Amino acid sequence: MHLVYENTKEEIIAIKKTPVHRPPHLHNALEIVYVTEGCVELGVGEELFHMDQGDIGFIFPNIIHHYQVFSYQRNQAIYLNASPFLVDRFTDILENKAPKPPVIKASSIEPDVYHAFNSILGAQKDDITLVQAYLQIILARCIPKFQLVEKGSVGSTDLIYRTVSYVSGNFKHSITLESMARDLGVSKYVLSRIFSKTFHKNFNQYLNDARLGYACQRLENTEDSITEICLDSGFKSLRTFNRAFKERFKTSPSEYRVTIHR
Repeated sequence: MHLVYENTKEEIIAIKKTPVHRPPHLHNALEIVYVTEGCVELGVGEELFHMDQGDIGFIFPNIIHHYQVFSYQRNQAIYLNASPFLVDRFTDILENKAPKPPVIKASSIEPDVYHAFNSILGAQKDDITLVQAYLQIILARCIPKFQLVEKGSVGSTDLIYRTVSYVSGNFKHSITLESMARDLGVSKYVLSRIFSKTFHKNFNQYLNDARLGYACQRLENTEDSITEICLDSGFKSLRTFNRAFKERFKTSPSEYRVTIHR
């Protein structure tokens, strides 16, 4: 199940899916993850937080984060992404603070929070006002449980932040390690060490993961053609896209779209 709400340039995306590995990335939306079955690891900065069934993780806008999945059991989670400007009461907190740690355990969560998640997931597209109200309930119940710190104190070094931000903003274009190093004003060897030691993969692998992550979001939340998604994601050809996608997810883009919408 998935649902996309649009309100001019603001949107809320709610989707229930199987968690997968995602490399360090950031975005300007609030992301909330509710583990409904199994477990997942949420990484923020250099720390990894284990999430079991019923746990909820919060990633405030522009915080570097990633996901790891080590369990081979069935894992499911609801992912909720929303513009911070859709929740006026909390906009300042979301823009300037960060939760530390970012996970609330199931034993501390009230039943109406879970009800709000399921109501958002099952709502109709024209119920944006109702969905915003449920989102307010989630935030009102959960944010007081966090220790909030200044956003600048959470995450990684300035160069790591700039690296993630650069790839997030440029993966749709033709970029190389050399051009990225030049734009960031650092040596390509320094940048190469960032990818290998911090992200545990080389530049091309990280760039491909960013493109594939974006492609998955488009496959899940739009009816755009595979070719359009391929080119918009930064791949030069459909053949290259299909090969990279199958290597990463063990299925084709079209089969992935059918599976996720069942």
